[in-house]
Amino acid sequence: MTATVEAGCTVQQLQQTLAEHGQRLALDPLWPEKATIGGILSSNDSGPLRIRFGSLRDLIIGITLALPDGTLAKSGGKVVKNVAGYDLPKLATGALGTLGIITQAIFRLHPVPRTSRTLSFSAPDGSIINAFILAVLDSKLVPTGMQVRAENSPRCDADVRFEGTAAGCDVQVEQVTRLASSLSASRSREGTWDFRSALWAGVEPAVICKFTLLPTNLGAFLDQLRRVAEENHLSWKLVGQALGVGLIRLEGKDPSVLLSAVLELRKNLESRAGALVILGCPVEIKAKTDVWGSPGNALHLMKSIKAQFDPTGTLNPGRFIGGI
Repeated sequence: MTATVEAGCTVQQLQQTLAEHGQRLALDPLWPEKATIGGILSSNDSGPLRIRFGSLRDLIIGITLALPDGTLAKSGGKVVKNVAGYDLPKLATGALGTLGIITQAIFRLHPVPRTSRTLSFSAPDGSIINAFILAVLDSKLVPTGMQVRAENSPRCDADVRFEGTAAGCDVQVEQVTRLASSLSASRSREGTWDFRSALWAGVEPAVICKFTLLPTNLGAFLDQLRRVAEENHLSWKLVGQALGVGLIRLEGKDPSVLLSAVLELRKNLESRAGALVILGCPVEIKAKTDVWGSPGNALHLMKSIKAQFDPTGTLNPGRFIGGI
């Protein structure tokens, strides 16, 4: 039910080893063949599987950190129900190496599913696909993946995945098809769940951003993204998860126009309890804006934690939000 792994192991190596025992780490980060355990923990990278199994913070149950003074700090353990001590694993996840160097992690595991089925549904605009996603979330269906894909058009697609026994998948496929009676449906194409990686390839200059929002606002954000892109003559791609986390790519000839579009999108998201973080961009854009956006009211607390773990600012100085 648990596995201990060193930080330099790739996700693919770990999954192959676990699969020999019928187990898996229920996580699907980008580029598993080269992404390391330490890397995905530091960046808190996860994919569509989080709708069923949670994010990295839900799967990690133990961690070993090398602190700036050379001390090895350990927290958590090898049992699934462990509530003893400070929850250092969750704190270190997504900290970009600013609190300590991850050397080892312990994860809870899940069985490899017997079978998997994916259906794709198309709709003429984001509001219809958003209504469908909310209907699935409000139903008794238990998908292990839901994502929205869109590119340079009002039309968008929703992918829904079910895992388990063949009979169980058949029942859920039938139910979700009924929910989507007004949409056009098809069996998934090869590479459906790898669409995220396509956002990192294309014409430059480009800006790649991670967005978070309330699931009810996904359709409205799609409409705004399309409008902003059209007004600024930009190309765009989006892949969003049902729980309100996703990636967008904007391409254009003028970096200043790209920056203006990103800032407009960010302002709208932040006004609705969302956020927009720039993951990749030209140097001239990074020099003119804070890639993190508004830190909210938690920055003082975050700086206090940084001061406790790394008082001399040795680890990745200036790498994280607010210059941490």
